[in-house]
Amino acid sequence: MLWILLAVPAVSAMLAFALPWNWPRRGLLVATSGAHLGLTTLAIARTPAAVLDGWVALDGTSLLFLAITSAVFFVVSIYAVGYLAHQVRVAEDPGREVPFVDYPEAVFTGCLLLFLAAMTLVIVSRHWGLMWVAVEATTLASAPLIYFHRHPRSLVATWKYLVICSVGIALALLGYFFLAVSAEVRELSPIHLTIADLENHARQLDPAWLKAAFLLLLVGYGTKMGLAPLHTWLPDAHSEAPSMVSALLSGVLLNCAFLAILRGHSLLVKAGLGDFSRELLVLFGLVSMVFAAVFVIRQADYKRLLAYSSVEHMGILSLGAGIGGIAGFGSMLHAVNHSLTKAMLFLAAGNTLHYFHTKSTLEARGLVRALPVTALVWIAGLLAITGFPPFGPFLSELMILKGMIDGSRILVAVVYLVALAATLAAMAAIVIPMVYGEPPRSESPAVASGPRPAGPRPGPRSRSEPLWSAVPPLLLAAAVLVLGVYVPQPLSDFLHRAALAVGAE
Repeated sequence: MLWILLAVPAVSAMLAFALPWNWPRRGLLVATSGAHLGLTTLAIARTPAAVLDGWVALDGTSLLFLAITSAVFFVVSIYAVGYLAHQVRVAEDPGREVPFVDYPEAVFTGCLLLFLAAMTLVIVSRHWGLMWVAVEATTLASAPLIYFHRHPRSLVATWKYLVICSVGIALALLGYFFLAVSAEVRELSPIHLTIADLENHARQLDPAWLKAAFLLLLVGYGTKMGLAPLHTWLPDAHSEAPSMVSALLSGVLLNCAFLAILRGHSLLVKAGLGDFSRELLVLFGLVSMVFAAVFVIRQADYKRLLAYSSVEHMGILSLGAGIGGIAGFGSMLHAVNHSLTKAMLFLAAGNTLHYFHTKSTLEARGLVRALPVTALVWIAGLLAITGFPPFGPFLSELMILKGMIDGSRILVAVVYLVALAATLAAMAAIVIPMVYGEPPRSESPAVASGPRPAGPRPGPRSRSEPLWSAVPPLLLAAAVLVLGVYVPQPLSDFLHRAALAVGAE
């Protein structure tokens, strides 16, 4: 089954590149994502056997992240069909000049499917080297997606993404060398760089080299995860990519990097060095939350606003994993909540951009009259992402706070609460005027942000929202609401397994 799980999106990507027609290609995208979700469901019901001498396998944590990836990608693929059709209509409109030319749809759809295949490989990898290759593959597959509109701003964002993440992945590779050295200096019998083999011999590895290896892994993969101050690529990439790509980058890709860090943390826990890795995770988590709170204030671009929110929540994930106990369980639950919530918000941002033709928070106003469904999603997303009940993030953030209190980490808890409050105030001050404010009476280039298609701007009272743009974010909003009210026992057991597998609980 694992081979099929990897092969389905990879083969579909090749077909997408080869197909000469757009609509069959879009159907292939949805069909492939649906098949991937079905195979993931089967894998959860009955964990498949390891393959490739244990290099590819599933445990509790990888099953959790696989489920998140597959579910979010399926919803985004439905949104993508309408989005791509919309882009074609805009390009073919003789009365509208567009200041950018999209990539061919074959390239975009093929790279989306390759992106899914690469993320799946990251999740199922049980060999450090294979995981490194897979993480690098996600970078290469997603770069053309960020550059889809081929606008100067998206080109800068793409190059920034490639360069910074490549530096990070190089540091992670150096960390793997240190892992190997930690075994060599103890003159152990030949040890393969599989996760299972290293964990079985964890107590025999050299502690100094092992600590250095984890530090490099944390910095390297932390760059891809968006932990501050290593996050500098993230606001540009999330802002300039198509909104559905931003949903995947924030809701799914960052989780893959987080999983790689958790694998390193698990190794140190089994080596008796868990205190070292926990303190580093807590430190990077707090720094990320503080950085995000500062940069969210008076943010003039609503997609960059959501990007900095992702930095904050990656900090929360890192913090929860570092605290451990019930906070570790909360971190796993928060990974689910953040993925669903942030995907929902980026799809809502895409709808807003389609209507107002600007990413400026000062110009995109009056959503409640212009796009009532999208306005509802924005309000629900604001409440969810800032930790208000009854939405899922409130529950997971509360668990992480309880873990801090149980562990007598009072100072950490104070910084955590202050950062959450600051982010709440800043985001509310931006989003509420977007939803309920009066739209500007005239264009104001001084506050415009990002590429703006030419042509007449729509009026403030149009209520027509196509199903392709309204239903996907509503589905995600419903899921986030349900998780805030009730966490099913099977999911709870699933989360416990995930936390235990990486030493977070």
